[in-house]
Amino acid sequence: MQRTPLIAQHQVCGAKLVDFAGWEMPIQYSGVLDEYHTVRSHVGLFDVSHMGRLRVAGAGAVPFLQRVTTNDVGKLAVLQAQYSMVCNENGGIKDDIFVYRLAQDEFLLCVNASNREKILSWLQAQLAQDQTVCLEDRSAEMAQVAVQGPKSRELLMSLGGTALEGLRLHHTCEDMIGGLPCLLARTGYTGELGYEIYIDADKVGRLWDLLIDKGQAWGLKPAGLGARDLLRLEMGYLLYGNDMGEETTPLEANADWTVSFQKGTFIGSQALLAQKQAGVSRRFIAFELVEKAVPRHGFRILDPATSLPIGDVTSGNLSPLLQKGIGLGYVPLRYAEPGSSLLIEIRSKSVLATVVKPPFYKKRKA
Repeated sequence: MQRTPLIAQHQVCGAKLVDFAGWEMPIQYSGVLDEYHTVRSHVGLFDVSHMGRLRVAGAGAVPFLQRVTTNDVGKLAVLQAQYSMVCNENGGIKDDIFVYRLAQDEFLLCVNASNREKILSWLQAQLAQDQTVCLEDRSAEMAQVAVQGPKSRELLMSLGGTALEGLRLHHTCEDMIGGLPCLLARTGYTGELGYEIYIDADKVGRLWDLLIDKGQAWGLKPAGLGARDLLRLEMGYLLYGNDMGEETTPLEANADWTVSFQKGTFIGSQALLAQKQAGVSRRFIAFELVEKAVPRHGFRILDPATSLPIGDVTSGNLSPLLQKGIGLGYVPLRYAEPGSSLLIEIRSKSVLATVVKPPFYKKRKA
C-alpha cells in the first residue's frame, strides 16, 4: 500500500487508517460527524496528497490539452483553474480533473488517485512523438493539503498568506504560509470557503504541523475521507468510480458545462455531439427521502407506480445538516424532473423519495 508524506502526522493525530485506491489514508480522526461539523462551522485540514499531479508544459501544451480534455483551456488566464473531464472516443469519462494554468504554456493537472496511472499512460499515448509538449508526473515530489471551512481564509492570512486576500473561486496564487513557499488554489470538494495548497513533498510535514498548531485558535481539526465524502455529497459533487466512469458521459452526468463544443474537436467530441443532438436517455439526479432511512451506493431505484427497477443509487448517506437521507443516481429522463417521486429499495422496503435540484446544502457567500 502506498503512503503519503504525511503518514507519521496521521498516526500522531490518532487517525483510523484504511485502504483507499491503494493508499493508506485516514478515514477519520475524532469522528466523521465531528470532523464534518468542524468543516461546516470552523476549518478542517485534509491530506489529499494521494491525488495525482501532472505537469504539462511547452509550446504545444494548449492544443494538446484542448484535444484531450472537454473544457476550453484557452479561456483560462494565467493562475486560473477549471474543472474538466478526460473522455474516451465514446464520450465516456476516463477521469474528472482540475486544470491549473500556471504560466502561458505551463499547466498542472490534478487527477484522481485511482486514475493517476491510467490517465498518465493514456496522455503519454496521445502525446506520441510530439516534441512540443513535456508531460511529467509530479505526484511524488509535490504534496497537497486542503484547508476547508469558513475560517480558512483568516487562518491562512494569519500565517502570512497575504496574496490570498480577495482570491476568487477557481483562481490561484503563489504565496508563503509560515515561511514555506506554496501554490494556493481557491478550490475544494466541500462547498465551503477553502483552499488547496500545493507544496514540495519534503516541506508538507512542516506545513501540516504548523496548521495543526496555529489552527487551534481557529477551531481547526484534521479531517478524513469520511467527512470529505459527506461534505461533497451534500453539494451533489461527483465521485469517480461511484457517480461516473467510462460508461457515463458528461452530458448524462449533468456536467454539460464542462464540455465546450465551440473550441473544436477533442477526443470524444463526435460521440458527445451526437448524444447532445439525439438527447440523453438517462439523467443524473439528486433525491431526498421522505421518511427517515439511509440510502447507500448500489441500492435500487424503483418506479413509484410499478416498483420495477429503473436505476441504482450511486452515492447516498444521512445528511447531518438536513437530518434526512439524501442520494444521487441515474434514472430514465422521464423520472428526472425535480419534484418527481421515486422509490428507493432499502432492506427489502420501498422508501418514497423526491427528486430535488442539487446542491442539498446551500453554500455560504464568501
